[in-house]
Amino acid sequence: MQDRLPKRDEVAKELTWRLEDIFENEEKWEEELKKISEVADKIAALQGKLSDGKCLLEALKLTEELELLADRVVGYSHKRFDQDTSNSKYQGMNARAMSAYAAVEEKTAFMNSEIVDISDEDLEKLYEQIPELDRYKRAIKNVRRLKAHMLDSNMEALLASASELEGAPQKAFGMLANADLKFPSVKDSKGEEVQLSQGRFVPTQMSHDRDLRKASFEAFYTRFAEFKNTWTAMYDGEVKARIFEAKARKYDSCFEAAVDGNDVSPLVCDSLFESIHGNMDKMHRYVSLRKKLLGVDELHMYDVYVSMIPDFDMNVTYDEAKEISLKALAPLDEDYLAVVKEAYENRWIDVVENEGKRSGAYSSNVYGTHPYMLLNYNDTLNDVFTLVHEMGHSMHSWYSSKAQHILDAGYKIFVAEVASTTNEVLLYHYLKDHAKSKEEKAFIVNHFLESFKSTMFRQTMFEEFERKTCKMAEDGEPLTAESLYNVYYNLNKEYFGEDMISDELIGWEWCRIPHFYYNFYVYQYATSFAAAVAIADRILKEGAPAVEQYKKFLSSGCTQDPVSLLKIAGVDLTTKAPIDAALKVFGEAIDEMEEIMK
Repeated sequence: MQDRLPKRDEVAKELTWRLEDIFENEEKWEEELKKISEVADKIAALQGKLSDGKCLLEALKLTEELELLADRVVGYSHKRFDQDTSNSKYQGMNARAMSAYAAVEEKTAFMNSEIVDISDEDLEKLYEQIPELDRYKRAIKNVRRLKAHMLDSNMEALLASASELEGAPQKAFGMLANADLKFPSVKDSKGEEVQLSQGRFVPTQMSHDRDLRKASFEAFYTRFAEFKNTWTAMYDGEVKARIFEAKARKYDSCFEAAVDGNDVSPLVCDSLFESIHGNMDKMHRYVSLRKKLLGVDELHMYDVYVSMIPDFDMNVTYDEAKEISLKALAPLDEDYLAVVKEAYENRWIDVVENEGKRSGAYSSNVYGTHPYMLLNYNDTLNDVFTLVHEMGHSMHSWYSSKAQHILDAGYKIFVAEVASTTNEVLLYHYLKDHAKSKEEKAFIVNHFLESFKSTMFRQTMFEEFERKTCKMAEDGEPLTAESLYNVYYNLNKEYFGEDMISDELIGWEWCRIPHFYYNFYVYQYATSFAAAVAIADRILKEGAPAVEQYKKFLSSGCTQDPVSLLKIAGVDLTTKAPIDAALKVFGEAIDEMEEIMK
């Protein structure tokens, strides 16, 4: 690990993404930023006229043009900002883009209300009279599906005007967590100093040096706890915004509003909770195994990330990771691999951490250009899995964008983690099958167990935190630093069980989770993981037929509801079967680890 983070201009060009593919220069960005408002004004001029088929078609064509513009403008400024969140110039560009988009939503808010007001009979006549409307049938159907929760055009405009305000807590979280919050240096067991950062925290927690793990854990969460009231105020603002939106749209809860927006039943999440709690013994068994293999008298929360395999580690350079990924994803055929190679060769990826860079990793598509991936690569095995994970997102976006126009290409959040996790499962099987020693095989199985723990159990725990805290607020109970701490701390104790010492500082972990500002996103990691285990199993066992079905799923965008789309790939989440089957695999992996380590 480097003694200091490089500045942005010190990072090798080949390790940065090529944003010139979106705009060759910032003058072009300025031009298209202005066009956003111009196109929105053209749509606004059609207000009150959408019952006329020609006006409806024109409005939808302009909406398609507007989405293409916004995707490029917002995508460019957002990525410039993320590569260095401390850069005031890019802070300004990103703020201007987001303000422009908020203004667009206000100007075009009338469309949904007017589309909903068209009767079924009149809409069918319009389809007959104007065949070009067929292109937008799916988009129209998706709007009309939410008819019971639509407001009149004036109220829709008012809600749209509040969108930028509602996004303020997330924006504030990002600025504090990524730009303003600084961490101290800590000392390892040799007395050497290690500079902490958001990107370096997990790597220090994966270190075999327990003194370093403990020191970084305490320093990291103590720093978050120092701002406990600020984190609480931001999260409280996020929750209040959700409640406001849900009430305005006549939903019984903000959770119901969130999942209905994705065209998913709340019962899917409830079923996940039921399966997880019914299999909590497996999580506790995993914790017991971790304590035994680490050989510690007490297992602490700073022992969660380190490999259970003593005296063994895998250092994987970025070039090696790319080579491994191509071999692991080979079952998905040459066409798939050709796009992955293009991503590597043509700088779709921003690879390493630098000062001010956003923490974590993501994939973000720019329709008409290509997907982009942000990483903070640190040469660990976990980073290899992160690489193929984000590549899965990118490939989903790539296939969908190639097959669907922009209004149909954006797949729902519910299926957003399926392709990424399928890639991870394929990588796991490849690495395990090609392990060069018992220790390496155990190290790989350890990582798979970690994925289960982190995705199936931890993300469900996160979802329970969101559900509980939002319910508290809906019931009129104030969200305080103490009450949020208690909810999170008690959930942590329940999920990790009696063999884990739930250190007091872990109660502040909720403060650092950006997904708590994503409006009930996280449970979909768990459902997607279950689906991915099933899909990867079919691909490895059945070959080409399963791959073709999977690629059809990747290409379908949002042309059907998410649960129906998954059925294309052979997974039925209307039942508990995929979740229970995945948890059964978790139990079998624990058995395998115990057998290897005898």
